[in-house]
Amino acid sequence: MTGFTSWRKSSRSSGADDSQCVECRVTWRKSSRSNSGDDSNCLEARSQSGAFQVRDSKLGHGSPVFDLTVIDFKALLAAAE
Repeated sequence: MTGFTSWRKSSRSSGADDSQCVECRVTWRKSSRSNSGDDSNCLEARSQSGAFQVRDSKLGHGSPVFDLTVIDFKALLAAAE
């Protein structure tokens, strides 16, 4: 498991620590089939370095974050249908 805060630097950035770059936070996405209310109980997912992370939306930032391979994430989606 990893933390919930994740920033991404542009792939065009140099690898130096002192490089001037804009970083973007990786956002969580909730299923389009989810109830839009804040109290809905859903998983949220985001892509992360060629894999996926999932968390429980009702726990928000307090939720454990689970790292899944692409194969495991596809299997999770197939099982949820």
